[in-house]
Amino acid sequence: MTTSASAMIGRDAELAWLDGLLGEAEAGMPRTVVVGGEAGIGKSRLIREFAARVGANGASPGPSGIARVVVGQCVDLGTVAAPYAPIKAALRSLVSEIGAERALDTVGPGRAAFVALLPELAESGAAGEPVPAVAGGPGASGQLHEAVAVLLETVSRERPLVLVVEDLHWIDPASLGLLRFLVRALTASRVMLLLSYRSEDVTRGHPLRPFLAELERDRWVDRRELSRLSRDEVRELAASLAGSSPDEALLDTLFRRSDGVPFFVEEVVGLDGCSDEGQLPDTLRDLLLARYERLSDEAQQLLRLIATGGVRVAHPLLTRVFRGDDDELDEAAREAVLGGVLVVDGEEYGFRHALVREAILADILPGERARFHARYAEAYEALAAAGSRRLAAEISYHWLGANDAMRAFPATVQAMREARAASAFASAAQLGERALALWDVVDGATAGGSAGGTDGADGGSAGGGAAKIAGMSRTELMGRTASHLRNAGENDRSLAVLKAALAECPRDDPNYPRLLRDRALTLGSDGRPGSIPLLLEALDVLGPDGPAELRASVRTSLAGRYMIDGRLPEAAEMAQSALELAETIHAPRLASVALNIAAVSRAHLEDPLGAAEQLERAKQLAEGDGSALLRYWVNASDLYNLLGDYELAIELAEEGLGRARATGLERSSGVILASNAVDPLFALGRWQRGLELIERALALDPPEPFKIYLWRAEAWAELWRGDLASADHVLRTNRAAMNAVGEVELQTRQSVGRVATEIALAHGDVVTAWREAAPLLDEHEGAIAGYGLPYAWALARTIAAARSGHAAANAEQAELLATADAAEPRLRALLERFAHWPMHSLWLALIDAELEADHERAVEAWRRAVDAVDDPRALRLLRPYARLRLGEAELEAGARQAAKATLQLAHDEAERYGIGAVLASVVRVASAAGLVLEGAGAGRAIGVTDAVDAVADATAELTARERQVLALIAEGLSNRQIGERLFISGKTASVHVSAILRKLGAATRTEAVYRAGLAATPPA
Repeated sequence: MTTSASAMIGRDAELAWLDGLLGEAEAGMPRTVVVGGEAGIGKSRLIREFAARVGANGASPGPSGIARVVVGQCVDLGTVAAPYAPIKAALRSLVSEIGAERALDTVGPGRAAFVALLPELAESGAAGEPVPAVAGGPGASGQLHEAVAVLLETVSRERPLVLVVEDLHWIDPASLGLLRFLVRALTASRVMLLLSYRSEDVTRGHPLRPFLAELERDRWVDRRELSRLSRDEVRELAASLAGSSPDEALLDTLFRRSDGVPFFVEEVVGLDGCSDEGQLPDTLRDLLLARYERLSDEAQQLLRLIATGGVRVAHPLLTRVFRGDDDELDEAAREAVLGGVLVVDGEEYGFRHALVREAILADILPGERARFHARYAEAYEALAAAGSRRLAAEISYHWLGANDAMRAFPATVQAMREARAASAFASAAQLGERALALWDVVDGATAGGSAGGTDGADGGSAGGGAAKIAGMSRTELMGRTASHLRNAGENDRSLAVLKAALAECPRDDPNYPRLLRDRALTLGSDGRPGSIPLLLEALDVLGPDGPAELRASVRTSLAGRYMIDGRLPEAAEMAQSALELAETIHAPRLASVALNIAAVSRAHLEDPLGAAEQLERAKQLAEGDGSALLRYWVNASDLYNLLGDYELAIELAEEGLGRARATGLERSSGVILASNAVDPLFALGRWQRGLELIERALALDPPEPFKIYLWRAEAWAELWRGDLASADHVLRTNRAAMNAVGEVELQTRQSVGRVATEIALAHGDVVTAWREAAPLLDEHEGAIAGYGLPYAWALARTIAAARSGHAAANAEQAELLATADAAEPRLRALLERFAHWPMHSLWLALIDAELEADHERAVEAWRRAVDAVDDPRALRLLRPYARLRLGEAELEAGARQAAKATLQLAHDEAERYGIGAVLASVVRVASAAGLVLEGAGAGRAIGVTDAVDAVADATAELTARERQVLALIAEGLSNRQIGERLFISGKTASVHVSAILRKLGAATRTEAVYRAGLAATPPA
């Protein structure tokens, strides 16, 4: 009897859904599709059917030949799966089709990472010249991610590409990280990612759960859970299997016993005598084993052997582990295939369903299981010795299954090295932790043997045998594991391992200062305090005679932390000592970074223009070293932005961002460089380009400390573009994370404090504004002029608002406002410390005008401010702002005609640069004074091309952003389209639409457009 239906039943809608999504991908809109469901529901069958319909691979294209399809299967290797297993399988298929040379040419700068993933390419001759080793650190995984993305994107240009990854519930962390990157990075491709998982296996705490939650928020992701078959669909499936439709009684039995799960229907129908309910198995386990138990003992033993090997086992591997001749193997395998338990796919044997394998696994006796695992471990060792593929993870898994810790340990250490070589840091960390767990067992077993170990202490281990086998001490292994954890983004676990390593490691151990440095770097990368004491201790332990390169590295790291903490004199001094040592030992990378830090510190201390020359020398020293060059681009672009040379700052930031993308560092250094480009773009009023960079950078899901800079820039941009609600939302949502990083970063403290002060002032909340601004006065010698001067301007505005008679709700608020009113002398003292900064006079003119209370003198003060902000180094928003304030001062002084002319200039400037907050204020001030400005009734919406009517009675209650949304409603755009146009989510757009309807008293979108005067005809 047929074991599976020739036609798929009950999935027409799902097939049509997949066809439609592929059509979108073909049109240039990449899609990620996630198919979930319980075991046996038909996920794999649906994917196979879809692939057969659309595939055009090799010489056997599907009926439509639309797409190229490559498939990866996640491997069940327990808690530590082989890194990149499904990705490697899919890529090998793709490389086999397009050719190794083309693949390597396509990945370009990512060749080294790509060859590290598929080392057989290096031995095939396709790689040509020797490929350099992959650089260390998180950038290595970024290089691989970028290389895979570039390959998929390039190949998809000639024909849409479908990348299938099945059984995500078994996925390894390295593959999961790559998929997370591809979902966000393949924005300009014709790629469809088709993923499947077994829903009941993704329980609380499973690593797949947060990934699925992230996908829910992505508009390019479509997810569907397959449902069970209906009673009629069960009838149709049974008829397809049995050749005739079942009677009602049999149908009742089938439907009740299978619960509409297609695989169970097939199993029940496939049993002889299924018309007799009494002959059916009583339990699910019995049902799954029914076909297996009808086979001969030889076939059953083969199935147990295959089940131990994994989801699929290749025939050449099976011949190595099977104890019998080829004929016996073929006979047993043929019986299992004909019996409907095994399927053949190319050279591989696999179970007809994973549930059957799991049932057979549970039927294996402990002794038999250990023997089978040992056979596989020995077979993989032989294959690894004979070929180029890395198989240590499989060897480790099977020796553990064989309960042989002595042989599992070296395989685990080697697997850790292989995972690191492939930039699979999460897998390398898991394997490192597994090796640490085996350490004492191995040491105990070798205590009576040779115990020399490696150079250095072994962290207190008794015999030292594990150290000799591993080729490193226990503390060194702990340090490497912690490093892998940090590079995988697992900073908490990394810190825990480092803490344990330091507790075990003697202070005179050569590893001790390295562990201190690594713990300091981890704390710093996570935006936590505590780095400086650790680095000082490391210097103390190293003394004057420690390894020179390590001393230079620690000094450079310490100088960087001093600079970030605002301790600039100490930063400059420490960086200079690191520079001198690095030059002595001819370490150009360390010399470049040290000079970089010294230059930036001196720029903020005394000589910004001279520091720019030192930065150029740092760049020369960095040539050829990607890490040092990125440090140059980060600090140089930031410095030139603070100096007001916005075009050069953008050029440097985008140059560095291009290098970061090419070297796989877009999620780390690239995010910082993106924010460094955003700030000068916003300074020039180029809002759209800046928001696009923010959107892309956040879509890469960088570490949270790197997101801080983007969130801060986004909140500031929304504020000045006129959307106070969005600015407030961004700040409030992310303020806790901002504050945490601000504890150790002066730059973050000052820039976030400034934005928070400005948002509070926009709300008219002077008390909160003072609480946000006052910390600047407490920075003492730590305030940095480039960040402190704009912050001081916000503080001056707060002092002026406190003096304006703002009402206090209680005595505490009254005391705060009085403190703010009296704060001008402290502000003036602070400004004196910033006198060396080239833009000092510009900001001082603004601050003087803000604090001038006399009406007559205020006009002259604001005229001086207007002259000052016409400097090309001034933020563009300051031009309309200063003219707005001059116009207000002229009205106060009774000069109405002068005020009208000034406000007209402010209006035109605000409109030109998209300064929505100033535009709305100009219109409000002019309207209150009875002044009619040209174009004030049809100003351009910020970020779109439609009009914002700032004074129309119908829209008087709407915010600037709500008027933007209303204008786009009038165009007929949906919420999703509005979100894309304004760089907000569809849900946020929906909230704005609801507010518009409420404020305009409209029942529908069409009525809202009519009530606002944007449509001539009322709705029907």
